[in-house]
Amino acid sequence: MQLVLSIFPGIGLLDMAFEQEGFCVVQSRDWIMGGDIRHTHFPAGRFNGVIGGPPCQAFSRMVHIVRQNGFEPKFGNLIPDFERVVAETEADWFVMEEVPDAPRPSVPGYFNHEITLNNRQCFNENGQPAEQNRVRAITFGYRGERRLLMIETAALYNQRFEYAALGGSADRAIPIKLGGSGKPKKSLSKLPFNSKSAAAQEICQKQGLPMELLDRLPFRKDALCKAIGNGVPIPMGRAIARAVKEAVCA
Repeated sequence: MQLVLSIFPGIGLLDMAFEQEGFCVVQSRDWIMGGDIRHTHFPAGRFNGVIGGPPCQAFSRMVHIVRQNGFEPKFGNLIPDFERVVAETEADWFVMEEVPDAPRPSVPGYFNHEITLNNRQCFNENGQPAEQNRVRAITFGYRGERRLLMIETAALYNQRFEYAALGGSADRAIPIKLGGSGKPKKSLSKLPFNSKSAAAQEICQKQGLPMELLDRLPFRKDALCKAIGNGVPIPMGRAIARAVKEAVCA
């Protein structure tokens, strides 16, 4: 069994996907639990792989609007810390997920294979392509003999279209030609909240998560939706994990 270190885990959706595909995941403490990767170090020779997604706010296409309003992203570029941890652990391989406009990691001694992946290309638990439109840049690095990440994807995107979990989908109409009704939905911010609220349920559904997960997360409304929505969708995470297993365990 491959032992994997997860950094920048959030609430652990990518970790969950890797666990579902048979990996053993050790999770570092995320900033939402008081952790700080900049001051965290890990031993060499203990982990087969490192996975994670550094904060993407600094590379988001919305960052220009944020700066125009006089604000700066909460986190700067933490990709160098991802690179440091990979080098420090001397893991055989790593997977970093980010927004497409983010810099790609570069770790001495590792070959990179880079893929841009849409969640709508990935199969959900029913064997159908997922509906949520979520695009991520995936970098797979490997020491030694060069390996490729062959991700199994649908030949065609799902013709139904759902905006990303935190992409303002509740207030935006999905065009009929993309599988929507053409009418805007009721704003999530105006819905009453409890552990089974429509807001949290919709985000869980988009991310491919079971509804009972909501009962185990002790976050307030806005933090809960943000924590779930910022994670890697389970269909995408499992597709990546299956490809990694094929590349490193075959």
